[in-house]
Amino acid sequence: QVQLVESGGGLVQAGGSLRLACAASKRTFSIATIAWFRQAPGKEREFVAAIPLNRGTAVYADSVAGRFTISRDNAKSTVFLQMNSLKAEETAVYYCALREGTGAPTAQLAYRYWGQGTQVTVSS
Repeated sequence: QVQLVESGGGLVQAGGSLRLACAASKRTFSIATIAWFRQAPGKEREFVAAIPLNRGTAVYADSVAGRFTISRDNAKSTVFLQMNSLKAEETAVYYCALREGTGAPTAQLAYRYWGQGTQVTVSS
């Protein structure tokens, strides 16, 4: 069974930065992708970014492109999400998710394994 553990959430002022991490318990994946989603209070969960673990380019939601950067540490099966210039409306629970296979889809249903989430609060 794959377990995903998120860390790095917290409280930050608008315009500030946070770095989230997602560590996967199963260290060996032939081909897999990790994505970040977020869910704000009263809203549906939405895609943020995704990156293939082995090789391939990252994919970003339009709303975060240019401010957020997703990166990987293959040796540790860990993915990071560097979030800069945060906005108050980006307050949400951030989840990481993993799928085995190629590509970096944006749909939630494409991802089989999910973490518990980490709270990010951006104060205005």
